Amino acid sequence: MTNVQVLDSKPYHSLDETLYMCRELLEDDDFPTVKKWRAAGGKVVGHFQVYFPEEIAHAAGMLPLKMRGAQIETRLAEARFGSYLCSILKTSLELALSNKVQLDMFVSHPICDAARNLAAVWGRNFKYPCQILYLPQNANSAFSAKYLRGEYDRLKRDIETIAGRKVTDDDLRNSIKVFNENRRLMHKLYAIKRETPWLLSTDEAYVLVAVGGMIPREEHNEMLQAVIPLIEARSAKAQDRVRVVFEGGFCEQPPLDLLRTISQFCYVVDDDLMIGLRWILEDVETDGDPLFNLADAYLEKSSYSPVQHDNRKPKEEMLLKRIEGARASAAIVTAAKMCEPGLEEQVAYAKALDTAGIPYFISEFEESMTSFDQMQIQLETFVENLMFA
Repeated sequence: MTNVQVLDSKPYHSLDETLYMCRELLEDDDFPTVKKWRAAGGKVVGHFQVYFPEEIAHAAGMLPLKMRGAQIETRLAEARFGSYLCSILKTSLELALSNKVQLDMFVSHPICDAARNLAAVWGRNFKYPCQILYLPQNANSAFSAKYLRGEYDRLKRDIETIAGRKVTDDDLRNSIKVFNENRRLMHKLYAIKRETPWLLSTDEAYVLVAVGGMIPREEHNEMLQAVIPLIEARSAKAQDRVRVVFEGGFCEQPPLDLLRTISQFCYVVDDDLMIGLRWILEDVETDGDPLFNLADAYLEKSSYSPVQHDNRKPKEEMLLKRIEGARASAAIVTAAKMCEPGLEEQVAYAKALDTAGIPYFISEFEESMTSFDQMQIQLETFVENLMFA
């Protein structure tokens, strides 16, 4: 199934047309790329935020689909959840209940109390397998990699049953190579945003990265290989704008219009948007046991998030390092409404930023937001205070 092409057109000769295509795909809640994949006989593994070892599904010839919610009404999902939960849980389930997305398997993770119950709620409504992938709660244990390798092996066996084929070590190694290339290209995209942010706004970088969660990685690689030189060839000039880091997009995703609003006033030189797709920071080894290599990379070659507990990566210190590495002078610290991990980290982040003397802008968002006037005024005031103080 890896030879199936899901993009109807490939306007890679034009950066503007490619960006437009990506925006349209991300905002289309009918998921045409997934429908085209299924129409060709392909099977789909839907996985909830934040991180999922997509290489395993890819090695079985399945499409790993990142379930990131959508801007839709949750008429059916509201009956399955309480009103006090975050939006992404409800909209992700709504996509499945309304048949906008059809899956062959669903995997969630215990990243918070609500997500811990998501697989069970999902499983009561669908006949296909719905399960939890238990990533290590103690990432500092000497047995974490061995444990996680066992979890990946369990997941692989379940995927093999659905795919109707065995997944060999060579299959996994080939998929790791594809994803290593994908991560290298995304890291290069972020390097452009960090070093020359006037060439690539945060909303443009976002759509180029996020579309990878709904198309085969081979196509995503092809697209990024084509557009990166086009971005580097842009003739835009640097402007006098504040360099900021955006923190708080690790799970529920802010609306594109919110990112566009921020881009009007700031250069976002780094962020944690769709961090699951960029979680592994270095190439995964292809020699030896591929499942162990994937497990080791998750633990030892990875970024940070409020939903991973690793004493070697204190969240506050990691945010300060991100700001320093991006040469940012301020931070935008956001959280999705009703997001317990995100809102808790806001307090810790604010304390660390105060101690370090780094200005920051605190806000909340929801994926269904449509009005940004108030935030625009507040952000504009924040930026003006920094620039003219």
